[in-house]
Amino acid sequence: MEKPCTLLVRFDKGTPALANEILEALERNDDAAKIDAMKKAIMLLLYGDTNPQLFIAIVRCVLPSEDHTVQKLLLLYLEIIEKTDSKGKVFPEMILICQNLRNNLQHPNEYIRGVTLRFLCRLNETEIIEPLIPSILSNLEHRHPFVRRNAVLAVTSLYKLPQGELLLDSAPEIIEKLLSTEQDKSTKRNAFLMLFTCAQDRAINYLFTHVDRINDWGEQLQMVVLELIRKVCRTTNKGEKGKYIKLSISLLNAPSSAVIYECARTLVSLSSAPTAIRAAATTYCQLLLSQGDHNVKLIVLDRLNELTTSNRDIMVEKVTDVLRALSTINEDIRMKIMDIALELITPTNIDEVVMMLKNEVVRIHAHIDDFYKPLLVQTIHSCARKFPEVASTVVHLLMDYLGDENWDLVMDVVVFVREIIETNPKLRVSIVTRLLGTFNQIRATSAMACASALWIIGEYCQSLAEVESGIATIKQCLRGLPFYTPNEEGEGEDTSKSTPLVSSISLENASLPPTLVQGLQSSTENLKSLILTAGLFFEGFFFGVVVAYTLTKLILRLEEVQTSKVKVNKAITQALLIMVSILQLGQSSFYPYPIDNDSRDRIVFCIRLLCNRGGEVRKIWMQSCRQSFVNMLSDEQRREIEEIKAKAQISNAQPDVLIDFYHLKRRKGMSQLELEDEVQDDLKRATGEFTKDTDDENKLNRILQLTGFSDPVYAEAYVTVNRYDIVLEVTVINRTKETLQNLCLELATKGDLELVERPQNYTLTPESSKQIMANIMVSSIETGVIFGNIVYGTPSNVLERTVIVLNDIHIDTMDYIYPASCTAAGFRYLWSLCKWENKVAVNTVIQDEREFLNHILKCTNMKCLTPPSAFDGECGFLAANLYGKTIFGEEAFVNICIEKKADEKLSGFIRIKSKYRGISRSLADKITLKQRGGA
Repeated sequence: MEKPCTLLVRFDKGTPALANEILEALERNDDAAKIDAMKKAIMLLLYGDTNPQLFIAIVRCVLPSEDHTVQKLLLLYLEIIEKTDSKGKVFPEMILICQNLRNNLQHPNEYIRGVTLRFLCRLNETEIIEPLIPSILSNLEHRHPFVRRNAVLAVTSLYKLPQGELLLDSAPEIIEKLLSTEQDKSTKRNAFLMLFTCAQDRAINYLFTHVDRINDWGEQLQMVVLELIRKVCRTTNKGEKGKYIKLSISLLNAPSSAVIYECARTLVSLSSAPTAIRAAATTYCQLLLSQGDHNVKLIVLDRLNELTTSNRDIMVEKVTDVLRALSTINEDIRMKIMDIALELITPTNIDEVVMMLKNEVVRIHAHIDDFYKPLLVQTIHSCARKFPEVASTVVHLLMDYLGDENWDLVMDVVVFVREIIETNPKLRVSIVTRLLGTFNQIRATSAMACASALWIIGEYCQSLAEVESGIATIKQCLRGLPFYTPNEEGEGEDTSKSTPLVSSISLENASLPPTLVQGLQSSTENLKSLILTAGLFFEGFFFGVVVAYTLTKLILRLEEVQTSKVKVNKAITQALLIMVSILQLGQSSFYPYPIDNDSRDRIVFCIRLLCNRGGEVRKIWMQSCRQSFVNMLSDEQRREIEEIKAKAQISNAQPDVLIDFYHLKRRKGMSQLELEDEVQDDLKRATGEFTKDTDDENKLNRILQLTGFSDPVYAEAYVTVNRYDIVLEVTVINRTKETLQNLCLELATKGDLELVERPQNYTLTPESSKQIMANIMVSSIETGVIFGNIVYGTPSNVLERTVIVLNDIHIDTMDYIYPASCTAAGFRYLWSLCKWENKVAVNTVIQDEREFLNHILKCTNMKCLTPPSAFDGECGFLAANLYGKTIFGEEAFVNICIEKKADEKLSGFIRIKSKYRGISRSLADKITLKQRGGA
């Protein structure tokens, strides 16, 4: 059994110094040489070399030294060295040390006395400490507080020894007397801590005797008092607990923030009464506003989140206090505040919360914050989704941001407006009117926002005035038709110097006709700029399809509300001119990417529909499209309700419930899939279907072979992946007829893995085996490779060392990923922030799209964010977004786009993105390996 460690010494790995060199340095009269020699002696001792001659030389040469550093190093050396034999008796040489320690305890220098007293705290040998008791007690009255505080610690350590109460039975009484007269705060803290741990009744008596002066005590002593309160209240009856709670509440006025925080934590742990919880919540909110350190704020927010879970009714009153901390300029803090606020929204405080969020939106209107503005919009969106009646107070305010430069913010606003206009019919007229008036303010860089805004215009323009205004808005943004004439082919010029818009997004040497160049230079409309630059992108003409669809819906609705056939035919002619102009532009030869077949077919379909309008097709365009959107919103609400119910069903175990250690051990560090398998195994055990062979088979599946069968030393490892560490149980077998000496398992790691223990040497007899445990800390899943070798020597050839290289151990990334939830807008925003992307081509024998999606979900242990209704029907296409998080908070995003070909095979791509290169690469490798399914 390893001994407890009381000393940590850092030293660089290398060849330790020789004992002869240390002896020569110790015999010099130079203190600097002795200091260096003592450091080398300590290192040599840590390497395991216990040289008796070296100890005698240290006693002879170092004990007389008056140098403080030399004496400190001597105490460190004495702390490490073995002081007893195998029978537990103290070595005779240690008696020589007792006189030196007594001299140090009576030394005129307070530093020597203090470090010696601190050294005595780490000794467990009664034979050494007993002669020093009078000197230790005399230091309790020393003039310097440094000596007194360490003397109290020495008395405490002495009293805790197995025979300490017999050696110093009056220690509690002596310390209590010292505590009543002591003025130094650190010494008082040590003295009270001694009474707290060794004579609890005396500590309680002293506490309530001086309870009126508790606010004047120092921070250190007040922290010990709170620790005493928590310990006492675990065993005391409920009748006496009230006075301790009252005492804790009185400490909430302490000047120290640390004491205030501990008071609040103590109140929560002692009582569930509304008064105590309310006082703790108020204290946390005050700390959240007063503390400037971001780490402190994050810790306080975690405590507030715990109170939200256990005492939501009380925390509802504090939601405005929590929101006041939004002034902090930190993304993580703001996100936590928003999450807590959303959990505490009720019908009684929703108006106040929305008002504060509106004020925050107005406050940062002129600020450039690419993260905070979308976060505010998403929070307001969630509030409006829970309480639709507040939508009218915020929707018009948020629509002011449609012209913002941050395209993520604009997209969030459009998504918010799109949902509100469907769920709040009373706001449709005002929203459509406002959107038509501000549509031209949406920048051309926000293409998806423009497309979503066009969809809203096409779906929710109902009255004659709204329909005509929608058509007029699109015509105004696309004025100057046609975009160019065919005889301008080949007359292009380099537009990279003509317009900033094209120069920033076009390919080099791209030439456009003069008409288009002039149109781009003079165009300030978003629609025209997006259409004119569509051919500079792959599949860029999708936006032209959106324009065609919107015009088609508006024309179909115009036929229902407009009685004049002349005006209807005029609007149809203008819409057809726009669509034909887009087709003509897309089929030109000067674009690097002409219009794709899919976009062309869609626009042609719109032209045919306007020329020959049928009743069944009209029903699809006017009703089915919106119904699909309504179904999508219903699916999102249903999923949110299911998640809330799932969280509510999670029951916490009661304190008196027995712990099944077998299950605790078996399930530590398992992934979700392994947990499900383990549950099935437990059911089999309960019914008698599970046998030992099945258990052994599960364990064999997780054993990795490290060496070959023909190697003289065979090694295999059983890998257990826990949350933050990896345990390797390496079995090493000596397959030779010789004894292997100094066999060492040398491991190394790549990436964010760290080996905890240093390798040890072992001796293996012929054909024997040894199990070696190795712990590896994990700080990230960016990389996970463990490699190394086995080194050993033989008696026949002592000078040479044999090295066997081990196979690499690749840690499965899936063991650290769990499913997580995210909104569609949040997924798009986080996707845009990720810089590391991997693209995997679909190569599988699976022929069903949904089966392939479920297979990828099972392999990656991620959650599908795309609603199930999106997969209804048979269309031959499937697109889905997957989202997951690691146990370290790192995010992973996957987008699957597949198509079923005529030969029934699936083709497409899987895109993986993350902020961390290793996660993206590991997921790509995993999907590449597992996507074939049954192959």
